[in-house]
Amino acid sequence: AAAAALSMTMTSFAAEPYESYIYDTWDDAIPSQNAYRIDRTVTGADMGLARLADPTDALYIEGASTSLSNPKDLFFDPDEKIFWVADTDNNRVLRLDLDLQVTGVYTGVWGSSEINVGEDGESKFASPSGIYSKRSLYTNDLYIYIADYDNSRVLKATVDSDRKLSLVQEYTKPDTELYQVETFNPSKVIADLAENVYAVCSSVNTGSVQFNKDGEFQGFYGANRVEVTAAVVAQKLWRKIASNEQIAGMTRNVPVEYANFDVDDDGFIYTVTEAANTTTDAVKKLNPAGYNIWDNAAGDEYTFGDIAAEYDATTNSSYSTRLTDIVVSDNGIINVLDFSTGRVFQYDRNANLLCIFGTKNSTNDQRGSFSNPNAVEAYGNNIYVIDGSKNDITVYSETTFGKLMHQAVELYDEGRYTEAKPIWEDVIKRDGGYPLAYIGLGKAALNEGEYTKALDYFETAYDQDDYDKAFKYAREDFVEENFTVMIVVLIV
Repeated sequence: AAAAALSMTMTSFAAEPYESYIYDTWDDAIPSQNAYRIDRTVTGADMGLARLADPTDALYIEGASTSLSNPKDLFFDPDEKIFWVADTDNNRVLRLDLDLQVTGVYTGVWGSSEINVGEDGESKFASPSGIYSKRSLYTNDLYIYIADYDNSRVLKATVDSDRKLSLVQEYTKPDTELYQVETFNPSKVIADLAENVYAVCSSVNTGSVQFNKDGEFQGFYGANRVEVTAAVVAQKLWRKIASNEQIAGMTRNVPVEYANFDVDDDGFIYTVTEAANTTTDAVKKLNPAGYNIWDNAAGDEYTFGDIAAEYDATTNSSYSTRLTDIVVSDNGIINVLDFSTGRVFQYDRNANLLCIFGTKNSTNDQRGSFSNPNAVEAYGNNIYVIDGSKNDITVYSETTFGKLMHQAVELYDEGRYTEAKPIWEDVIKRDGGYPLAYIGLGKAALNEGEYTKALDYFETAYDQDDYDKAFKYAREDFVEENFTVMIVVLIV
């Protein structure tokens, strides 16, 4: 198991309440430097939620709670430079500035909705579980999208003030035979540049529910495939010889619904599936047609989360990886949150594992650890994780090692191997076992025609594919340099 291999070797690396590690070519966990450190934890008090109880404050709400209660989503709007929090059990949405200070609080929407309307005319939220915001390319309005779970709707609204949202569109259960689920309980929501809305709904395993900007149901987007297991294969074979009565009594094999998603600047939608230890479609990168460009059926190897991890020596407990959220940074870095362990798995845009950080501690008394990690976000060099039990946000900042590694990775992903070379050398000075650094140095040597040196780097990283390429070039170079001698020897 991942953590078991590290329990006796990580002491020199650990400066946080977790032990950083990474996987080598054989999928074994090896020690690694911390790429992130815990900067701070922010509670409702730290956010300034006491303002809600101050009658003299513009944000005052009679009887309002001054702490978070089971917040289930956190979203950062990179254009507006604001954070949004779905404060689920308080039935409200919070707006925070870059310092995570509250600047707006919303308990519902105003407009033509007839759902859960209070005496004051506001349509109140009921367990808002997902939130997203985007400025419209058509109207330049800032639209807020809210997955209003218990009200069975998705809302699209504009911000009128620090206390008021005006309803633009309400998306409810599709009235069509194509939608065969009895309920419509959206837990997460995003929108693309064309203002199509995608909602993850409980009990819907055919993909996210898609609407156009006018509220018309467009179908389902990006369904997962059925996990291929021995039991599934056996049942498929048995169906070929079973009677109709036997087939009717068999359990149906259906795809698992995904838990969360994010959309990058290029319009690709990334999804994560929270089913324990799933490998099929655990993380997907979907194009506009809903096709997964990381399709393992094409022969590519993509692994996310812990590899075959079942036992964690640091907590003396067994666990199953459950990927619950994903966020793509502006620079293309992908962060995936594991609910089971509280770990964040970070990948570059080509799905190469960069680092692992974070931990889970159910006692709630360890700073920077999680009890119920519900959402992960990214802004600049920081990573943010919101906890639904501790009711706080943990802020991670880059270490020197993390900063160097990210600089080198960005150049590496752009194919600027020679420019990345001195940075990779600094990375190795801090972590002599970091596999991607040796691959990066090997690419630089290959680019500079130093094939023997490239072979050494690729051998160190046990990168067989790149080693074969370097060996081919080294052989051709040797033949070219010694061609005359070889001909003379051959003639003799």
